[in-house]
Amino acid sequence: MQTFDFTGKVAIVTGGGGGIGREACLKLAAGGANVVVADLSDELGEETAGKIRENGGEAIFVRTDVSKSKDVQHYVRTALDTYGKIDILLNNAGWEGKMKPLIDYPEEVFDKLMGINVRGVFLGMKYVLPHMISQKSGTIVNTASVAGLVGTPEMVAYGASKHAVIGMTKTAGIEAAPSGVRVNAVCPGVVDTEMMRKIENGFAGGDSAAAEQTRQQMAASAPTGRYTQPEEVANVLLYLASDLSSHIIGQTVVIDGGAVLS
Repeated sequence: MQTFDFTGKVAIVTGGGGGIGREACLKLAAGGANVVVADLSDELGEETAGKIRENGGEAIFVRTDVSKSKDVQHYVRTALDTYGKIDILLNNAGWEGKMKPLIDYPEEVFDKLMGINVRGVFLGMKYVLPHMISQKSGTIVNTASVAGLVGTPEMVAYGASKHAVIGMTKTAGIEAAPSGVRVNAVCPGVVDTEMMRKIENGFAGGDSAAAEQTRQQMAASAPTGRYTQPEEVANVLLYLASDLSSHIIGQTVVIDGGAVLS
């Protein structure tokens, strides 16, 4: 496992129960960080925290609906009460929504997705940044997507949400930089996670054979011919969260095997 030096750092990871978030939590802990795992699923969140503790690391789980201000403020208070500071926030929680043309897209799904993918990122930065600015250090990395760089047919809400994350990242990066705080984003392409299984099935209408065909087509869209692995995205997240990226501010780093170029 690729490791970074996060000795003595305190990190919050939203959506830390699985996929990219879990990989990031495990890597942060392996690098010496104290990790606050924030997730809506008690089972998955506790499982991530448990894996860290089993490996000799330090972690706690905080059940969180990132779309709710009180939940976000709760994970911030818990991190401060438990560890005394916040050095890293990985705003990673997200939801794929439905695969529907814009004119058929359910309004209630659009609103729910925006609450998670946009409001959740906004609230995380809103309530963590004051503490980082006060201590004149810290890094925030938001998980956007290549869907925030291009058009995304039948994923209007998801694509719009990721465009918004990139925009917020640029604004926060400019505002926080004078205080020594950095904000950046990653833009993964298709990643081999449970979310992608749901997206494949959504495009395939629940047909397993069609879902597999969709998977093959999506993998072939990258010059590398494969999906990105969660660990590969986690490595980029941790690089941006580390001192190795000390003068990178307000940027979006694409990790998609070259798909967006082809």
